[in-house]
Amino acid sequence: MEYQVKVTVLDKKLFPELQARYCAVPDSGKCPCYNVGDEFLFYRNDERDDYWHMGAGTLVKSGKPDEGVLMSPGTMHCGTEGVPFCAEAWDAISRYIYAALQGGAIMRGWTKDDKVMIACCNDGTRPVIFKIERIDVSES
Repeated sequence: MEYQVKVTVLDKKLFPELQARYCAVPDSGKCPCYNVGDEFLFYRNDERDDYWHMGAGTLVKSGKPDEGVLMSPGTMHCGTEGVPFCAEAWDAISRYIYAALQGGAIMRGWTKDDKVMIACCNDGTRPVIFKIERIDVSES
């Protein structure tokens, strides 16, 4: 059996009071690296291994960009060709992607479907919420 993983950006949160209090750029706004509705598809087979490239080139559908997002110089849409996932997001979700690509249950007993996990990145002032889904690919 081969497995793929679909990652979807469900939401992006913003805590302006925390940014104002703790961030060097107090009005940084929501994360500029992802859009709500972005979809990424990870493969791991003889031809392609997206896990070891931190999701670079996995973006298959781009969501709607936010209005007024502060783009730092060099900020790029994560998951596009040659652009890996943000390090904070990757640190938070890569373990679930790896488990699912191996055919494992992502979070048995925690979610209604053990092939699905909801997780967020580690940015406490502007977290991105991800849905991670294992896709079972039948071998014909």
